[in-house]
Amino acid sequence: MIEVEHVSKVYNGRKAVDDISFRVEKGEILGFLGPNGAGKTTTMRILTCYMPSTEGTARVAGYDVFDESIEVRKRIGYLPENPPLYPEMAVSSYLSFVARIKGIRSNQRKSQVDEVIGKCNLGDVQDRIIGKLSKGFKQRVGLAQALLNNPEVLILDEPTLGLDPKQIHEVRALIKNLASTHTVILSTHILPEVSMTCNRVVIINKGKVVAMDTPEGLARQQRGAERISLTVDGPTEAVQNKIQEIEGVLSVQTSEGAGSGTVTYTVECQLNSDLRSALAAAIVTSGWGLLDLRGISMSLEDVFINLITQE
Repeated sequence: MIEVEHVSKVYNGRKAVDDISFRVEKGEILGFLGPNGAGKTTTMRILTCYMPSTEGTARVAGYDVFDESIEVRKRIGYLPENPPLYPEMAVSSYLSFVARIKGIRSNQRKSQVDEVIGKCNLGDVQDRIIGKLSKGFKQRVGLAQALLNNPEVLILDEPTLGLDPKQIHEVRALIKNLASTHTVILSTHILPEVSMTCNRVVIINKGKVVAMDTPEGLARQQRGAERISLTVDGPTEAVQNKIQEIEGVLSVQTSEGAGSGTVTYTVECQLNSDLRSALAAAIVTSGWGLLDLRGISMSLEDVFINLITQE
């Protein structure tokens, strides 16, 4: 559905985007991540025909973004970081105006406007002036205009920016539901949002793609060791020595537990090993109290920092 092949964009001799390639399949939600200045917005502007690339090609729904830009624009809905709103217009009037710009037939405009108002929970404010709305409602109006004309592809830059927790949950659910009929590229700085919403992740840094996989696959690639946390009621030094005797344990770190006399141990084990049973048996047979035992997953934030940070 979306194909990016060896795309570069040069500004004043500097490559903002440097030879990036990736694909997004139909019905997929792709998380597009990177620090500020990494090239995310430039890439999305190329895909939405806002600017041409210096090198390489990109296609959306089979159409070239440079040679067939009008066909591409008919098939995309775009929500930039700052929604393209007219603050002096009422919500419903603005959406009707956008519907006309997108070429929606006059006999279908009202039904389509009503549909996106319902999807984005704008019914209570549809007659209010946009400039007087909260930032969260303005963001939802921006999402509604992107959904008009039921585009095949949605490109969303920070779609939950300014929303409260309840609204964020509603927008996440909406984006997930859209995947059955749309292909979505989602750019955000809220990394848990990507883990909850996206099927696959592309991480870009300094204009280059540095990783591309599912969130779980990226965690597996970046993890150097398995980690287990256990909280024990027992003599710290003896417990630590006992843990280190277990085959496959690489290191043990301690921190004070919640209760008096309890200590939490973070155990690093050899990759692809599961020592939880061995750890539990060692603690229990020694007569100490095992209060908590769990594996520690590598978060997407850990992966992200590992990939973009240079020591």
